[in-house]
Amino acid sequence: MTAYFIRRLLLVIPTFIGITVMVFTITRFVPGGPIERIIAETRAMQTGQEGGRSRAGAGEGQPLSREQIKKLEAYYGFDKPVLESYVIWLARVVQGDLGRSTRYHDPVWEMIRERIPISLYFGVLSLILIYGICIPLGVAKAVRHNSGFDNISSAVIFTGYAIPGWVAGVLALVFFASRVDIFPLGGLVSDFFDEMSMGEKVMDVAWHTVLPLFSYVIGSFTVMTLLMKNTLMDNLSADYVRTAIAKGLPFKKAVFRHAIRNSLIPIATSFGNNISIILMGSFLIEKVFNINGMGLLGYESIVDRDYPVVMGILVISSLLFMVGNILSDLCVALVDPRVRFK
Repeated sequence: MTAYFIRRLLLVIPTFIGITVMVFTITRFVPGGPIERIIAETRAMQTGQEGGRSRAGAGEGQPLSREQIKKLEAYYGFDKPVLESYVIWLARVVQGDLGRSTRYHDPVWEMIRERIPISLYFGVLSLILIYGICIPLGVAKAVRHNSGFDNISSAVIFTGYAIPGWVAGVLALVFFASRVDIFPLGGLVSDFFDEMSMGEKVMDVAWHTVLPLFSYVIGSFTVMTLLMKNTLMDNLSADYVRTAIAKGLPFKKAVFRHAIRNSLIPIATSFGNNISIILMGSFLIEKVFNINGMGLLGYESIVDRDYPVVMGILVISSLLFMVGNILSDLCVALVDPRVRFK
């Protein structure tokens, strides 16, 4: 098993290079990069200063000289071939340098590090709620299949699955924050958070957490609950469970001693992959609630064409995803003793 995981870890290197090469190449050819943004801002400034001139006439000329553009290309690393630029970037990443933001000129790692705790906070809470509710709910639905409880709960979770998380967040803000005024409109803390006592700070953060957390978990309940239910039903109809019941083992003990452990195997396969989701957050949900986490940072970096930040987030998310796949295999091996990796 050790040799298997060593090989999986070694495969992370070529996979990481393939992912980053593809995205790095795309960032070099899509329009709207930092140089185009500077040109547009300079043209807008000139247009504002030349208020008497028409907008069309002001937009036709090039506000920067060719020498200035070449200096900008050299500054942002666009003066070299794509492969050479990638090798330079990869060498810096290996040394722990993710570069500087072309929008804010701050170190990318510092920007990411400031936002990781926020996304980690929502990610851990979401994971606890999803696994803590979906597994017992799936078990209850399996043992009460086709009952009123099963049908009503299925209708509720399918309704939640049909609504994207960010749409549910918008609806929740409109109703609970705007019309009813129970929860805040956004953010993670209130304006006077620093002046509050410790207890008030805890309540304030919890008050701001309810709606975003609801948006995070609403879409995940259906998949995890039905996965647990269907897998448990398959195991309950298996010969080993029916034999145990026929020998006199109570149904409740047959479920919890035999069927549940085998039913947790598909759940374990997705556990490791959730690590990247925990840290990266959700782009649109954090944008809707104006939560300054990794998701909002990624959204703004894509909109602003802040390529160093985009690549920095890609580095972290891709590594977490690949390591998560390895941890998923490890979780399966722990849950199912029949699994042997060779």
